[in-house]
Amino acid sequence: MPTKPEILSSSPTGRSEVVLDIDQLAVHFQLQGGALSRLFGLKARRVRAVDGVSVSLKRGEVLGLVGESGSGKSTFGRALLGLVPATDGRITYHSQDRGERRVSEMRGAELRQLRTDLQMVFQDPHAALNPSMTIEEAVGHPLVIHKIASGKALKTQVAAALERVGLSPVERFLPKYPSDLSGGQKQRAVIARAIILNPEVLVADEPVSMLDMSVRAKILQLMLDLKQEMGLTYVYITHDLASAKYFCDRIAIMYLGRIVEIGPTAEIFENPRHPYTKALLKAIPEPDPDRMVPRDLPRGEIPDAAEPPLGCSFHPRCAEAIEGCGWESRDLRTLIEEHWTRKVEAYDDEKAVIGDLGSLDQPSTTARIGAGGAGQVRALLDRIKAEKPDEPLWKGVRDIEDAGNAVEVHFVPADAPKLRRAGGVDVACVLYPDES
Repeated sequence: MPTKPEILSSSPTGRSEVVLDIDQLAVHFQLQGGALSRLFGLKARRVRAVDGVSVSLKRGEVLGLVGESGSGKSTFGRALLGLVPATDGRITYHSQDRGERRVSEMRGAELRQLRTDLQMVFQDPHAALNPSMTIEEAVGHPLVIHKIASGKALKTQVAAALERVGLSPVERFLPKYPSDLSGGQKQRAVIARAIILNPEVLVADEPVSMLDMSVRAKILQLMLDLKQEMGLTYVYITHDLASAKYFCDRIAIMYLGRIVEIGPTAEIFENPRHPYTKALLKAIPEPDPDRMVPRDLPRGEIPDAAEPPLGCSFHPRCAEAIEGCGWESRDLRTLIEEHWTRKVEAYDDEKAVIGDLGSLDQPSTTARIGAGGAGQVRALLDRIKAEKPDEPLWKGVRDIEDAGNAVEVHFVPADAPKLRRAGGVDVACVLYPDES
């Protein structure tokens, strides 16, 4: 990775006008719910890949979207170009030449015309290039599609684009096929194809994750050089905070389809607010083998995007969770099952007391459990609490009531936190009151 001064030599232009304005963007995918599903009484399920994201992209800046796999980063990037339809919300593109245009409402020829202004660099350069096309054909294809150039003019522009991305001498690369190129050379060709139309915005979806470590920094530096030369604006999608630190002006942390923290890169790294951001920073590898770094990584895995947790989506994995984070029935089931992994010998007896846990799978702030008497259920819950008294879930229990042979556990209800001002960033976390 290059040193920070070298990378930051291509600094933002300082222009503050907005080039993309995203307002409450939602992209949902239906999993089931067709005629056959309704016939068998199955409930329609929708994956909320992007769930109400609002952000403005300033002309000339690099905005990083960072998060684990499944957080909705790539879907968000594709929605900006109309590659996936928006379920709700608005995407407005403020073109320097054509004025304001509503991307989320474009279809057909109008959407194809947008490709001259907004382009994408995909994650896998091996799959992004047609193996049956030469580099000259692949890079020049956008000019042919949009009927911008042909013949000698086409070849001249292709040669200029290849020269600009460092594939020179161009005569050597023009007749080659993708299989003749290395990974780094393929990605340079993909970038050449993306810039040949002179776009204003490039959405780069993990552009270096498939490349060797030795060429990643060179590709990032190339992209920054192009930004300076062409006045480009970037949306940089990555799971790698280390590269985002050197490449981005602002960073937005995404989790389960929502932005949970956004702010200047320096502020995100020096003073992270959201517990998820802190966890991502702690996961960055430490190259010094003699230096021990505390990890404290989030427990568990990313929840089901079709049935996200109530309240704050991160609360089941959060070490800083409090009573107002949105605890619910599914969290109680997880806690009981974790107890049984530690106390296998007690499973049969305790299962008879607890009964079927299937009802806890329905998200609710009330969890009814028990089949062997309310007193025995309470005693079991007390034992589970005594094993791990600092378990955050107990903070969210408002009360426990007897209900015949069962008990009802009532949790403090909570809504999903909205982004609020905290210092130099905006963060969606109940730990931070709104400072605005």
